[in-house]
Amino acid sequence: MGNLRVSGADGPTALDHRFAELGRATAGLQPPFAVVDLGAFDTNAAILRRNAIGKPLRLASKSLRCRALMRRALDQPGFKGILGFTLPEALWLAGSDEHGDFDDIVVAYPTADLEGLRKLASDDELSRRITLMVDSAEHLDFIQRHVAISPSRPLRLCLELDVSLELLGGRVHIGAHRSPVHSPEQALEMAHEIDKRPGFDLVGVMGYEGQIAGIQDAFSAAVALKYPLVRLMQRVSKAELAERRAEAVAAVRRVADIEFVNGGGTGSVISTAADPSVTEIAAGSGLYSPALFDGYRSIRPIPAAFFALPIVRRPRPGIVTALGGGWVASGVPGPDRLPKPTFPAGMRFSKTEGAGEVQTPLKGRAADGLAIGDRVWMRHAKAGELAERVNTVHLVRNGAIVDEVPTYRGEGHAFA
Repeated sequence: MGNLRVSGADGPTALDHRFAELGRATAGLQPPFAVVDLGAFDTNAAILRRNAIGKPLRLASKSLRCRALMRRALDQPGFKGILGFTLPEALWLAGSDEHGDFDDIVVAYPTADLEGLRKLASDDELSRRITLMVDSAEHLDFIQRHVAISPSRPLRLCLELDVSLELLGGRVHIGAHRSPVHSPEQALEMAHEIDKRPGFDLVGVMGYEGQIAGIQDAFSAAVALKYPLVRLMQRVSKAELAERRAEAVAAVRRVADIEFVNGGGTGSVISTAADPSVTEIAAGSGLYSPALFDGYRSIRPIPAAFFALPIVRRPRPGIVTALGGGWVASGVPGPDRLPKPTFPAGMRFSKTEGAGEVQTPLKGRAADGLAIGDRVWMRHAKAGELAERVNTVHLVRNGAIVDEVPTYRGEGHAFA
């Protein structure tokens, strides 16, 4: 979308037409509000499915945070199972009440939630549907110390393998700081540790290659000097990881009859799918295609999620002020964590104010064409975090709102 020509002497562009359509569909709504374009959402699902070359995609729930859109993704070919982000979330999604319509949930991060662990350990259906993440004997000790586990109802466990790139004997670490299990020998040791403890059942291995999936690798003027180094690092990491992960998985399989090996992330679906040791791929952000994906070379999904802000001030010529807008994404602080002004084209933040909690000044050639009450359309830098800002999402198809669905927040839940 960022490559589309802005309107000018040659007339309106595809960008103009798209936002004119969104504007007509949402004319009766009072901003701020969020929308998801279902046509783009479904197209992005097809892109992910194609890139996965036949391997199933496990849906990362934190990238959507909306049960209706999670169901929509899982109803499409190629998607199977959920990668959750907290145990309370997984219990809610898999529960036996009216919300319990999801199964096969792997909690992607270790938990210390005692209430949740006790609930999980005491329920046959929940313990069948939910898999916990572990990466140390300390995790196992913690659970055994606080939770009564029945050997007849074992807790399903997934072992997280650290798949970051380490150089110079580990003195240089590139990637996310996650699991302490890095080598095949450490993976084998943990598999034995789990195997000897009654009430635990090792069913999977996971590794998130953040240095590949989570780093922008497309050329831009802003990162021109960094770009060749990122590409080189990722080539080295892919080669190193393919060998080490295969050895680690083989070692674990000597101890446990594991059901799945999960890897990836939207930004590395293609390379992860090519790894023979991986049986499924985690993905989710690509369905919304937030602004960070404008900097990826390996995948360019269609922007599908937007939010609209109202213009409420005109401080001086060339500047307008939107109400709110400081919906900043998590991660290393920087300009790429700010929402992206998307339409009208050519708008930018003030360097002295950025995106503010209660007001956001916007500069650019389009400012003088905006009136009080007009809208500016934005894209969040990251995917599911948008849902933490709104109670509902308006679903748009073919120029009309077809549904309004609650986010996790709209259903009264905040899991992170």
